[in-house]
Amino acid sequence: MFRTIRDWLLSAPTPSHGVVTDSGERKAITIEIVVVFAMTLGLSALRSLLSLVESMLRAGALSDQQVALHRPQADIGTIDLLQQILGASQLVAWGALGLYLLWRAGFTLAKVGLPFRIDRRDIGIAVALAAAIGIPGLALYLASWQLGFSVAVVPSLLDATWWRPITLTLSAFGNAFAEEVLLVAYLLTRLRQLGLSANSSLLLSSVLRGAYHLYQGAAGFFGNIVMGLILGRVWQRTNRVWPLVLAHFLLDFVAFVGYALLKPLLPWLP
Repeated sequence: MFRTIRDWLLSAPTPSHGVVTDSGERKAITIEIVVVFAMTLGLSALRSLLSLVESMLRAGALSDQQVALHRPQADIGTIDLLQQILGASQLVAWGALGLYLLWRAGFTLAKVGLPFRIDRRDIGIAVALAAAIGIPGLALYLASWQLGFSVAVVPSLLDATWWRPITLTLSAFGNAFAEEVLLVAYLLTRLRQLGLSANSSLLLSSVLRGAYHLYQGAAGFFGNIVMGLILGRVWQRTNRVWPLVLAHFLLDFVAFVGYALLKPLLPWLP
């Protein structure tokens, strides 16, 4: 069974959509990709790189430094709540932008793997993916942190307000939706139209995924590359994005909300 799964993941699927041959349209697609990622995850990757460089230039090991994924955005509680909601909404809007551009190009939501209906198979695949990625990923992070190759990642510094679980949940969904739609459904579809092979497209998407996690250090970079390779291949094989969004949501939900709940009980956590 393991060999079957391995062969399924490693073997490149046959593209189901044609390559665009018109030079003007190819140029437009290339420019579109650059603009989309210059506004979204590509810009995040550059900021992440600068953050890592800054951390490496500071005195002391990376493991002695700390980075928070969620921190207060305002001193007034209600304003902070609205700021957190706006942050999650921006992520959803990024994903929506990718879907809109695909729709304008003639791709329905179902055609790129996002039908309105989520079936039980999607949920089962998502749970399996979350376990297969999350457990080794946590081990990699802890090992990298202990060895001094990664910073201490604190999922949340938000105060223990009534709305903290709500905003962390919204953020988990926003991250999952934006990343899986843009990096998988949008980018892999567009690269396939430009004639890139399934493996080359998958590698490019996965390296970009790792790049905007560089601020975390080695574990964030390499761990997310592996995550991208797995999730992207699942989409290439099943043409379903919902399992990826749900799996990513589960991973972030456990990290964000779980950390907020467990930190007071487990003082050894970063």
